[in-house]
Amino acid sequence: MESSKPHAVLLASPGLGHLIPVLELAKRLVTHHAFHVTVFAIAASASPAETQLLRSATSSKLLHVVELPPVNISSLVDADAAVFTRIAVMMREVIPNFRAAMFAMRVPPSLFIVDLFGFEALEIAEFDMPKYTFVPTAACALALTLYVPTLDVEVKGEYVDRAEPLRLPGCKSVRPEDVIDPMMERRNQQYLEYIRMAIGIPKADGILLNTWEDLEPTTLRALRDHKAMAQFAKVPIYPIGPLTRSVGQEEVRTELLDWLDLQPIDSVIYVSFGSGGTYSSEQLAELAWGLELSQQRFIWVVRPPIENDHSGSFFTTGKGGEHPSDYLPEGFLTRTKNVGMVAPLWAPQVEILSHPSVGGFLSHCGWGSTLDSMLNGVPMVAWPLYAEQRLNAAMLTEELGIAVRPEVLPTKRVVRKEEIEKMRVKEVMKTGERALRKGGSSYNSLSQVASAATSFHKEYRSPVKNCP
Repeated sequence: MESSKPHAVLLASPGLGHLIPVLELAKRLVTHHAFHVTVFAIAASASPAETQLLRSATSSKLLHVVELPPVNISSLVDADAAVFTRIAVMMREVIPNFRAAMFAMRVPPSLFIVDLFGFEALEIAEFDMPKYTFVPTAACALALTLYVPTLDVEVKGEYVDRAEPLRLPGCKSVRPEDVIDPMMERRNQQYLEYIRMAIGIPKADGILLNTWEDLEPTTLRALRDHKAMAQFAKVPIYPIGPLTRSVGQEEVRTELLDWLDLQPIDSVIYVSFGSGGTYSSEQLAELAWGLELSQQRFIWVVRPPIENDHSGSFFTTGKGGEHPSDYLPEGFLTRTKNVGMVAPLWAPQVEILSHPSVGGFLSHCGWGSTLDSMLNGVPMVAWPLYAEQRLNAAMLTEELGIAVRPEVLPTKRVVRKEEIEKMRVKEVMKTGERALRKGGSSYNSLSQVASAATSFHKEYRSPVKNCP
């Protein structure tokens, strides 16, 4: 490794929603700011898509990817612990392995970035370099997270039992029913982990956000406002998004794309609920009937049902070997073979959303999928499930006007093209593209971070010194 170049280290949490934007951030540091980059990843879910993503990143030779072995947390969390709890505990327990791997590096880094679940690694005392927390979500989710310690003191009882919205300084109020999952039950361990995260994230030298100035100007203004800032974070906020995988990064050609080539423009709705979203058997059957009765062309990414947890497939690859015919309504695949395609577990989402035949996206509103949809100009039908997805759905429908959240759920009636064709998603797509270009707001934000790290490298890392 050339000592003349600054070296950045990024620590990613498990799950595609974290891994994809971290890898994209790493690539931008390499290609636009002349960094060497090492990404440490914990591939705990062992999903085929996650494994392929890490393999592709490694083979690209742009990045050095190090997989940290997942740690056994079975004695630290209940068997039915929420995904948020499991990731938080896992990232805390992996710190000794990560610390050892850092000290074994031949060239010490000049920049350290952790995603939000890795915030406790910021406090490793020996790490002497600029440190940043990367939050791969929207600014509205960050604002709520940073304000939670204040709400924890001010609000009595459960947040979801309140009649009035939660007020955040300078931001749009949050309805109790739209709060982030860890806030749904204050006695649950995930709420305690969430409070720890809210306090720990601002201990960095700054916070990087996977959004851009023109998308969330009001919330970003509040996060930077000197009067409101004391309620949020006393560190700089850098919007550097949208960071998401673009078309053409991998060689992808599937039966799904061949089928799309034969469909009329804007005629297909893409149905997917992310890398972890699942339904009960009853809910899955209802959605199947809704799609069938609508006679709407569709591509549907399906997973075996899990009865009690919408995020239940996050750490699994599904029930081994099951075919969709085993859990979809009898005869569904036969009756819909002329209008739809079913994809078990995974589909090439970016390639599908970029295809001209796709005119809508029935989505869980995870932030990664939301960015995929925005950047390809595809309007959304919002059906949030867990995490911060209800908050995202509210912003997409009420503030941005690029999604609809129908009163009649898509299990009963799939929203048709006529209901979403007037949405302003194409306009939002253009602002995201501009933000990433050289001279754009997100490009300039990341340039500030890179410049600070480069100055540190020149002052303290040249000539190369041993790690502390």
